Amino acid sequence: MVPPLPRIGRRRALQGAVAGLVALGLLAWWLYPLEKNTPGGTVTFSTGVRSGVYERYGKLLEAALARDLPRLKVRLTSSEGSQQNVQRVATGEADFTIAAADAVEKYRLDDKEGADRLRGCARLYDDYVQLVVPRSSDVQSAADLKGKRVAVGQVGSGVRLIADRVLKAAGLDVTKDIDPVSIGIDTMPGKLENDDIDAFFWSGGLPTTSVRLLSERFDIRFVPLGNLVDALHAQGGASRYYRGSVMPADAYPAAQEGDAVSTLAVANLLVTTDRADPGLTEQLTRTVIDSRDHIGAEVHAAQLVDLRTALFTDPLQLNEGARRYYRSVKP
Repeated sequence: MVPPLPRIGRRRALQGAVAGLVALGLLAWWLYPLEKNTPGGTVTFSTGVRSGVYERYGKLLEAALARDLPRLKVRLTSSEGSQQNVQRVATGEADFTIAAADAVEKYRLDDKEGADRLRGCARLYDDYVQLVVPRSSDVQSAADLKGKRVAVGQVGSGVRLIADRVLKAAGLDVTKDIDPVSIGIDTMPGKLENDDIDAFFWSGGLPTTSVRLLSERFDIRFVPLGNLVDALHAQGGASRYYRGSVMPADAYPAAQEGDAVSTLAVANLLVTTDRADPGLTEQLTRTVIDSRDHIGAEVHAAQLVDLRTALFTDPLQLNEGARRYYRSVKP
């Protein structure tokens, strides 16, 4: 039989055990911070049309936030695109969204409800304007769309905004010179393949899955648009956010056959308002930047998110929480 410890020994043993438990608790707290220290609640994120890049990006970001902010519930809502996204956030219908810079600026210039409250979190990646036609089409430039059935995007979409301006730059009136079809990227490829339309406009990250899949089963090509930059800038206003760019030859290999395409590009922004909690926005911005490679593995355009340029959210001021994040990582 083991003799009982003397009273002083029992006390020291108890003290040692308590000290060990305290040390273990501190270690656990350091290694596994309590979830209650992270932002919680529910936020609404407005994405885009089904099968579009905005929708896919939103789903992947939701998964990343579930890991980084386990107490935060993200509610994704589909939309017609940038114009509707901006309106939703500005009026409080959504908390965060992605929108093209031209759509953001148009909303501001039109002085619509809540425009002065809009703020930026990050510059994400560029959208490339893609005018898609069958390879056998006689359309060689945007001006050749006269008299054609052209899908120009849904009302409220960023595609519609760009298509109207590109057609005007090419000397065409969308209401008189073409037969406009108001559909989204979820149905555009099928309509072209079935000869229900002659061409469609799309503006999105590269590659857009719907366009890639179409190119792999149907012979298409892209109409160059880069020569319209000056005419677009002459329109003034938000058109200054378009710039000439080149769609790389490997964006859609089956359609491009090794050739790059001269086109137009516009930056996408992660948008919120001054109503957003700075602590939440700081953490969300951190997740966006830290998840670049993970999200980019599935949404290739997201690979271009760059910490060095992410804070340039023109035409929007940075949200205070996003500003805190960029200050915290500044070398």
